[in-house]
Amino acid sequence: MAQPGVIDFRFRILGPDGAAVTEFDPIHDRELHLIVARRELTGFWHVHPRREADGTWTIQLELPEAGAYRVFTDIAPRALGRTITLGADLAIAGHYAPQPVPAVNRSTEVDGYTVTVDGELRAEGDLLTLTVRKDGAPVTDLQPYLAAFGHLVILRAGDLAYVHVHPNGEPGDGITPSGPEISFHTAVPGPGTYRLFLDFQHGDVVRTAAFTLTAE
Repeated sequence: MAQPGVIDFRFRILGPDGAAVTEFDPIHDRELHLIVARRELTGFWHVHPRREADGTWTIQLELPEAGAYRVFTDIAPRALGRTITLGADLAIAGHYAPQPVPAVNRSTEVDGYTVTVDGELRAEGDLLTLTVRKDGAPVTDLQPYLAAFGHLVILRAGDLAYVHVHPNGEPGDGITPSGPEISFHTAVPGPGTYRLFLDFQHGDVVRTAAFTLTAE
């Protein structure tokens, strides 16, 4: 249990033998991606802790409100040879008023940018295309962030089923444009209401655009 504000968040990844894991293969330029989300999906953070020699990961998190949170770690332990996602609950003490999941929307604004999403969420998979505009003009010079023009995390309301996907193509491959469109092949676990969080970088600043979609 922590208090709202800045907390010193520390954790370890334990292997089957109970010992802390210290060897990881990088995933998009990082050994570990830490995703933090409020259970109502009204707050989202994508950060990268620092690993100490004993396998303890540390980072300062600024969580402004009391409530229930979920943390996810995307990792590729070298001994395992593949990527996995682990999760744990985190509680922030204080007065807590539950909030509804934001209403369905296909367009959102952040810092003067307008981001729209086309496509449907389907269990069998489908193509989602997100388009970034600034002051109404298409953004055609998106900057690579963690070796991609965008990172998309999808969480289902209720059980927080988790999907983290990277876009089609790579910066510098000679065929992938740097905007305004970022396309992702996505498949969700099943029906439900989902929140989508897109991280993109422009003007040397990483921003997050959030959407709510449903899957039948």
